[in-house]
Amino acid sequence: MIRRQTRLRREYLYRKGLEEKERATAERKAQLKAAVEEGKRIPTELKKDAIALQKQIDLDGNADTTLNSIDDEYLYAGVKDPKLVLTTSHNPSSRLKQFAKEIRLILPNCQRLNRGHFVVKDLVEACKSNDVTDLIVLHEHRGVPDSLVICHLPYGPTAYFSLSNVVMRHDIPNVGPVQEVYPHLIFHNFTTKLGKRLESILKYLFPVPKQDSKRVMSFVNSEDYVSFRHHVYTGPDNKIELSEVGPRFEMRLFEIRQGTLEQNHTNIEWKLRPYMNTAKKRYFIGDDEEQT
Repeated sequence: MIRRQTRLRREYLYRKGLEEKERATAERKAQLKAAVEEGKRIPTELKKDAIALQKQIDLDGNADTTLNSIDDEYLYAGVKDPKLVLTTSHNPSSRLKQFAKEIRLILPNCQRLNRGHFVVKDLVEACKSNDVTDLIVLHEHRGVPDSLVICHLPYGPTAYFSLSNVVMRHDIPNVGPVQEVYPHLIFHNFTTKLGKRLESILKYLFPVPKQDSKRVMSFVNSEDYVSFRHHVYTGPDNKIELSEVGPRFEMRLFEIRQGTLEQNHTNIEWKLRPYMNTAKKRYFIGDDEEQT
């Protein structure tokens, strides 16, 4: 079983590497083609390979060269419902336990697991053997939830978030009841390449809702802080009343790794670097990304 998992992982990484090379070549072709059609100077990084790229463009002709991912991590998203497992760090406080219960109510098809003495490697292997699609781990600092990890199985990616301004359900005045129906999702200002990547990681935690569902969850990006809100609405279309059912919090992405949670030496797909001297090397979630 271990040998089979190792072989499948190696094959996945090989296909992923080929796909990244093809995607990079396609992007370079698109840049060269756009420069030629618009009569602009060829970018410096393309001058060395411009002739070879132009020959490939001529061979492609009018064929559709759009890349279809053969090993996309979310290839079957929407075809079958996700299966989630939620756990916490070791020895969680009562407040973290309460927060974990409320997160479980947010996520359909989610099962909360007491951490006990399980190590991360055992957790991931148990989830893989039970066809779990995502493992979610909550952490705290002095009783305050401060981070969230989403590990997509079986091969990744793994996204790390910091949490701030966490407000529990019982701290919200006049809080409404929690519905069990699948929610509609609203994503605002996830416009860049990184934003679309983050949107996929969050969106595919939820199954496809029915049209008459009156449960709404919103993820609003503002200056790379993602605000989460949970509402239900009632009334006719011309007079809708929103009721917040909580919890509410802000998330900030600080790292995306290509592997799973127990793999400490996998490639870092993206990492937050807030103190760079140049904004051109930074990546943003919303529409304030520097164009290079």
